[in-house]
Amino acid sequence: MVEPLGAARVSRAERKQLTRRALLDATLDLLEDRSFSGLSLREVARAAGIVPTAFYRHFASLDDLGVTLVEESMRVARQALRDARCGGGPPTIDAALGALDAKVRDHPREFRFLVRERHGGTAEIRDAIGAELRALVGELAIDLARTPALDAWSPAELDTAADLLTVTALESVPGLLGTPRDHAAALGRAGRQLRIIAAGLSARPPSA
Repeated sequence: MVEPLGAARVSRAERKQLTRRALLDATLDLLEDRSFSGLSLREVARAAGIVPTAFYRHFASLDDLGVTLVEESMRVARQALRDARCGGGPPTIDAALGALDAKVRDHPREFRFLVRERHGGTAEIRDAIGAELRALVGELAIDLARTPALDAWSPAELDTAADLLTVTALESVPGLLGTPRDHAAALGRAGRQLRIIAAGLSARPPSA
């Protein structure tokens, strides 16, 4: 069949990218109500509309696909931190929670995957989430170092403070994914917790 003049042509590389994207999206859909370890390669391939043997043209294994999902999902989480920054400085609590809430609302599948697999996933996926969280904590620690009240803190202290803030915010995600009542409760609780942490950070002198 001859293509009409001006018809858009999809290159082999573009087709491969589209299939790779279909595999990632199909996996997130399948993970709506179960864990990654419950998936099979065959059903992921079927959901993406390809034969199982074609899967290996895009990923070395299911865990390889899972690690890619971790990287993409954490990219969304890290963007929430960047969206919340105020003129290059650290984000305010309201800005941080607002940005996180917006990302969870726009990307529920990615955040549901992270929350579920953070402690219950395969070792490879848990390690990938841990590494991505450490990178996020490091980014927030750099923000905290720009805060005048914390400018004398050591890198280890700033990292600990950033870790505490990150974990507290992350614990709110299941509620943000829930019912309107759960959502409101999660936002209120996280706001109170983060404000208490921030007050403690401001009042505590750095270690000698």
